[in-house]
Amino acid sequence: MNELQFLTWVRGPGLDIAVGIFLLGVVWRLFEIYSLGRKKDLSAPRHASGASGLHTVFRRSLPPPGMLKRSPVSYIGGYLFHIGLAVVVFLFAPHILLISNLTGLSWPGLPSQFIDLAAVVTMAAMVAVLVDRFIKPAKRFLSTFEDWFTWAATFLPVLTGWMAVQHLLLPYTTMLALHILSVEILLVVLPFTKLFHAFTLFGSRWYNGRANGHRGVPV
Repeated sequence: MNELQFLTWVRGPGLDIAVGIFLLGVVWRLFEIYSLGRKKDLSAPRHASGASGLHTVFRRSLPPPGMLKRSPVSYIGGYLFHIGLAVVVFLFAPHILLISNLTGLSWPGLPSQFIDLAAVVTMAAMVAVLVDRFIKPAKRFLSTFEDWFTWAATFLPVLTGWMAVQHLLLPYTTMLALHILSVEILLVVLPFTKLFHAFTLFGSRWYNGRANGHRGVPV
């Protein structure tokens, strides 16, 4: 298989397989979560200021008091790479075109120079978070293979995409094919790893906040 055949495969059958596994995996995981059911809380609700699902979503999106100073790399790096990743994925014109072809949805993109900067910042933040996890004994002890693997699965699409745009290391056709393949790997593993928090993060925070808010406990 030459580089053109490789690119043709990842853009065709490979992408179809990855998107199919991704969609089925997401639907299955969401079905598992929402089919668990919860017993209705029969206690009388206790209203308290700041005790609600919406407040919890907002508060837990911000660092707890004092934690930004104690662990700046985790919080600042985490915010930077999540925001940067969202910018690269959803505001890069070729990505928008792909999403439009798959779903029919479209929106304006950002200039390529801004996307390049966002990609570099995202990669730098991810490397900083990885190094911080490795050099801190407690974080390293708590880290599992899944943590390192999901980091790599998230990092490689950004790296290979940026290298393809910059025409670095390998011919453009080959690097573009590797970029698409790395995205497909990410799509396949996302529903079955901790990366699935992309779909459950705010819902779980809202649910916990609502449950505690019913008891009058701000969380």
